[in-house]
Amino acid sequence: MTKPDDPNRVLRRLPLVVGGLGAILLLINRLLTPELTESQSRGDVLGVILSAVLILTGLIWQQVQPRSPEVVELIGEEGFILSEDLPEAVKTELAWASHLILTNTVTRSLVVVYQGKVLLRRGILGSKSEVVPGPIFNRVIEKQQPVYLVALNLYPGRIEFDYLPENTQGVICQPISNQGAMILGANAPRSYTKQDENWIAGIADKLAVTLQQISVDAS
Repeated sequence: MTKPDDPNRVLRRLPLVVGGLGAILLLINRLLTPELTESQSRGDVLGVILSAVLILTGLIWQQVQPRSPEVVELIGEEGFILSEDLPEAVKTELAWASHLILTNTVTRSLVVVYQGKVLLRRGILGSKSEVVPGPIFNRVIEKQQPVYLVALNLYPGRIEFDYLPENTQGVICQPISNQGAMILGANAPRSYTKQDENWIAGIADKLAVTLQQISVDAS
């Protein structure tokens, strides 16, 4: 498991280092000064206040500024599998949609299920190809509302996503109308932004229109 370099690490620690160093220097100066003048005393008070402010600022930055999420390498082979009996237009749209998601979001594994059938598996593939709908999947279809599991290992319901790589860190289950869903797996927890979620929802809506039209034509 690898951890990404934090580009703000030095910046966050700078106030702590400077404040701590200032406090130490003030203490050394006070110990080595045999007799303090009034101006030195005022300067020491000001220095202590500034050091305290810097240390407090550093502690606040450590808590407030977000750290980059921990990234892992998903276990599995990279692949691109489409259901063979789909019309070419649907294959093209699924290929287009999955490419956009995999290249513009943190998604590393993607599965599309529609009317109980797996239409697409792309990215890092899990060892299991069959999708057995579980409670989370069924709730997404019923409510037609996405579910975002920000850190998959914290949820008991993660076992239903056994068709994704076993060390998947985060999952979005995005409905495709009331007939199916896209299941997206990320390689870092808490890594999808609100913009990502909106982008994914828009693509799912576009797929829903295409797949619904195919269903109508088939009937």
